[in-house]
Amino acid sequence: MTTDEMRAKIAAGQGFIAALDQSGGSTPKALKGYGIEEGAYSNDEEMFALIHQMRSRIITSPCFSGEKVIGAILFEKTMDGEVNGKPTPAALIERGIVPFIKIDKGLEEERDGVQLMKPIGGLDELLTRARGLGVFGTKERSVINQANEAGIAQVVGQQFELATQVLRHGLVPIIEPEVNIKSADRAASDAILRDEILRHLDRLPEGEQVMLKLSIPAEAGLFKALTEHPRVLRVVALSGGFSRAEACEQLAKNAGMIASFSRALLSDLRHQQSDEEFDRTLGTAIDEIHAASVA
Repeated sequence: MTTDEMRAKIAAGQGFIAALDQSGGSTPKALKGYGIEEGAYSNDEEMFALIHQMRSRIITSPCFSGEKVIGAILFEKTMDGEVNGKPTPAALIERGIVPFIKIDKGLEEERDGVQLMKPIGGLDELLTRARGLGVFGTKERSVINQANEAGIAQVVGQQFELATQVLRHGLVPIIEPEVNIKSADRAASDAILRDEILRHLDRLPEGEQVMLKLSIPAEAGLFKALTEHPRVLRVVALSGGFSRAEACEQLAKNAGMIASFSRALLSDLRHQQSDEEFDRTLGTAIDEIHAASVA
């Protein structure tokens, strides 16, 4: 796929974006969910080798194709690895799946009800390397825990500042200001966030587009203005702690949003499953998430 073909697929593809981007801090939890306990590895190198094996198994499964999975978000080490002897982004593109890379390095301590992104060292070099490997875009996450207008303004401002740097490298940023779905004032946070994002979108130069990865709003349809904005290529939803059934049910109520699930996609996969059982389990999850994304 050319860059233009990837852009067209993300803009209008009838499917969802798989999140395979667990990083160092969340990898032990992801492996445990997959049936691999911490005693099975003794250092980070072995840990990352095991998570790469899991991701390779997913990517090479017959059901993991561009028909229903239009994109996949990778962790840096996964991007730099290989699947069946090919660089991971190339292996995805061969299957009709558009590759993205997670670029944030984790979260700062909470302040003003939010958690900003930590500084990202060596970002220009990473973006240049990603572009060279055929990666289409990036993903960067911060978190909103309270409906604090000043805090949310800081989150969105930081996100768009980073997005501008990504765009300069010819990549498309997925801006992810996650609203904590367990927050008592979640609905108010959603509304403040929407309005703040709209202000920044209106300032983007003509012809530039970003993507948004947002928590499914408490009020169905709240993000309609974002899904229709000319500076937005696509709006995707995170599962945010919902079960797959809950996430799919809520997503289906929000026309214009598609899924970008991680835990809700992978939760039933186990290291011990036979290839047939693994493929069947993954296929069931893909079918359910795809159906909610095209509802």
